[in-house]
Amino acid sequence: MLVLGRSQVESLLSVDALIDALAAAMADFSAGRASVPDRVAALVPERDGFLAAMPGFLPSAGVLMTKLVSLFPHNDGVRLPTHQALIVAFDPDTGEPAALLDGTAITAARTGACSALSARLLAREDATVLAVLGTGVQARSHARAICRVRPIREIRVAGRDPAKAAALAEELSAVLEAEVRAVAGYAEALDGADIAAATTHAVEPVIRRPWLTPGVHITSVGFNPAGREVDDATVAEALVCVESRQAVLAPYPAGSNDLLTPIRDGLITADHVHAELGELIAGSKPGRTSPDQITLYKSVGTAVQDAAATALVVASARERSIGEQITLR
Repeated sequence: MLVLGRSQVESLLSVDALIDALAAAMADFSAGRASVPDRVAALVPERDGFLAAMPGFLPSAGVLMTKLVSLFPHNDGVRLPTHQALIVAFDPDTGEPAALLDGTAITAARTGACSALSARLLAREDATVLAVLGTGVQARSHARAICRVRPIREIRVAGRDPAKAAALAEELSAVLEAEVRAVAGYAEALDGADIAAATTHAVEPVIRRPWLTPGVHITSVGFNPAGREVDDATVAEALVCVESRQAVLAPYPAGSNDLLTPIRDGLITADHVHAELGELIAGSKPGRTSPDQITLYKSVGTAVQDAAATALVVASARERSIGEQITLR
């Protein structure tokens, strides 16, 4: 069995290749060509955490895998990530375990890359200003990935801790061509932004309709069972797209309060979810219809994304003879 650590996974995973692989995977998912059941989780209430299992089979990539991912929100997010994961890949012909790899790096990369895919599908072509809300692993991943699909010239970073926002802005300035600066709050970050990437563990919404500029594309990946990232007015007005209708509307721990709460309160219905990304890719559903339209991609994460990333990493590792081979028997 092939074993790959985090630094090896990071070195093997190309963001550009991943965005393209996710496009194919999401199209397969929406067309019913992949098997991805809802995630299940064992809860750790005293730490507000859980351990989830996310199995998936993506035949087009030849990947049968499962991810085990823990979410412990009280971790500091940088020294100790809030999300930590392992992925096990199996031979799809025999069911034999084939690879064990770090899933923390894959979770960070595929989440940011799929948000970038949503921006490629829904953001205005001339989008140049990016607001990054949050200062953790996903904030970094999103800034890097979204700059690959739109001509971003300015990035504003906002978070609960001004020191962390300043540190992240300095870090991103060193690796991105855009001008990156920390700002005092979420409203200031969003003022005039063409794309907003919400990557928080917020209880109260960090995306609020009065703070938004016409035509903004929002990506929201944050998860908090006690809260939400996007307010009712934004959800109600936006063209809402998701990875999976079934997943985003499923009960905890699979679904999203950002959509479930306004549905429960009668503000929208489940039909307000306009499209899955795979439907936009296939052309069966239209995307943005006007420059001033607000678009929202609400992500909860699905195993098909992990499967697409795993396929790239394992293939590259074998091609380059990277990783350790171990015998279980």
